[in-house]
Amino acid sequence: MTGMMRVCAFAGSRNWSLLRLITTEVMGKHEVLSERQAWDVYDRWFEDSRVFFLQEGANLEKMFRGISKQARPAAKDWVHSELLAFAEVADLSLVAFDRAIKQKDGSALLLQ
Repeated sequence: MTGMMRVCAFAGSRNWSLLRLITTEVMGKHEVLSERQAWDVYDRWFEDSRVFFLQEGANLEKMFRGISKQARPAAKDWVHSELLAFAEVADLSLVAFDRAIKQKDGSALLLQ
């Protein structure tokens, strides 16, 4: 990726996702932050012009409904389905830490 500009985009108004990740012990490889510290990190991220929010596409709900068709109760699957739908509508690659997203859609890039 030499010479390429690296960009970090967040889906729609999903700022809570970043905040949740940096304040939970589940991630395990970083210092768990307080909510106040998390907001400070969040603010620093968005001072960088390469970090921004993407708006939801017009067909998001249709795609979301198509992806979220589990025959069994799956409360945690809603977020995965929405993220996959967002990436599909926006023609983006989905990068995630959650193995369940990778299992649901093999094209998602799993970070470990």
